[in-house]
Amino acid sequence: MRIIENPPRTCWSELVRRGGVDYEGICPRVESILEQVEKEGDAALSRLMLAIDGVTAPLEVSPEEVDAACTQVDPEVREAIRTAKAHIEAFHRAQLPREIRVETAPGVVCIQKPVPISRVGLYIPGGSAPLFSTVLMLAVPAALAGCRERILCTPCRKDGSIAPEVLYAARECGITRIFRLGGAQAVAAMAFGTETVPKVDKIFGPGNPYVTLAKQLVSGRNTAIDMPAGPSEVMVLADGSAPAAFAAADLLSQAEHGKDSTAVLVCTERDYADKVMQEVENQKKLLQRDSQVEGSLAHSYAVVFPDLRDVIDFAEAYAPEHLIVALENGAEAAGEITAAGSVFIGPWTPESAGDYASGTNHTLPTSGWARSCSGVNMDSFFRKMTLQEITREGLSGLAPTIVSMARAEGLDAHAQAVTLRMQAK
Repeated sequence: MRIIENPPRTCWSELVRRGGVDYEGICPRVESILEQVEKEGDAALSRLMLAIDGVTAPLEVSPEEVDAACTQVDPEVREAIRTAKAHIEAFHRAQLPREIRVETAPGVVCIQKPVPISRVGLYIPGGSAPLFSTVLMLAVPAALAGCRERILCTPCRKDGSIAPEVLYAARECGITRIFRLGGAQAVAAMAFGTETVPKVDKIFGPGNPYVTLAKQLVSGRNTAIDMPAGPSEVMVLADGSAPAAFAAADLLSQAEHGKDSTAVLVCTERDYADKVMQEVENQKKLLQRDSQVEGSLAHSYAVVFPDLRDVIDFAEAYAPEHLIVALENGAEAAGEITAAGSVFIGPWTPESAGDYASGTNHTLPTSGWARSCSGVNMDSFFRKMTLQEITREGLSGLAPTIVSMARAEGLDAHAQAVTLRMQAK
């Protein structure tokens, strides 16, 4: 990781710019996959599974396969999943939206009613690290919201099987329909529907660039998505009050996600930055996913700002997915942050706590989208529908306003819809 000392604000835009994903280069391939699945359904899915994954297997995972897989899950992991699920459920249950009813004028009642999204599709990345924790992050709030139909797609392994932990977590969350589908073809199946895979109204979940681009493309057509997303990222703000080993561990915990992940240290002293870099070198030798870590660290960096004001402002400019505030006055500094997917305050709050078990959701906006998008929460699984009920007296009170505005806009039928009622006996 390179160390950059006190860069001027004129250079910040270059430092906070994300890059490295060639979406233009893969766009023709993704569009082709979407078109094949839309036109040919299951036949295209089976053909793509063989061509891309080298697997021939049923698209849907049978209940018997789920039963067998669940018996393979270590009891300690089962207990961890149940504990994490309870914490996630407690935090998300508190977020359940309520109906709002307001009498805006005498005889005029306006209502906002939260309605669960009927059919949701959950995408769980597979690849080198099957993220069964993401099953909890998506399936728990979907169940709490009351989404009527909840399906799950996840890539299978070379032998056609799915990680037992993924299947166990799905069963714990009440998911009964699971499909061994990954990549853009999984997104296409959920967006368009096939003979086997139901069409959904909204797709949730992170994925590789093919998944990300496919989600963006279908969102412009007929299916909503949770948020734009890119490679994972973490930023650590530090002033030397927390051990350098802690900061290094947090940087590495993000770097091991993949070569395209980014880890950024922003601190107030060069000496501290050097200590963290040394800790990174020491700790990474103990990790299994060394190629992913090396690839990530190659484009990660540290920035040193003597002024704490610059530290906070740079974090705001970056708008990271995960922001660790390891500062002496961490809570006060975190109160100034408005652009981050999720914030972790103090030396005893590692990012991995939010990834697994504290209760917050780890499906978060990346690539600077935290300036305008929220992470997955209970609102993500609802749409807000408005209702209104007006009495004759209420409409009489509104009539002059409605008629005046409608006629000013040249919309006479709008005005007539009111005047006719007012003239009715």
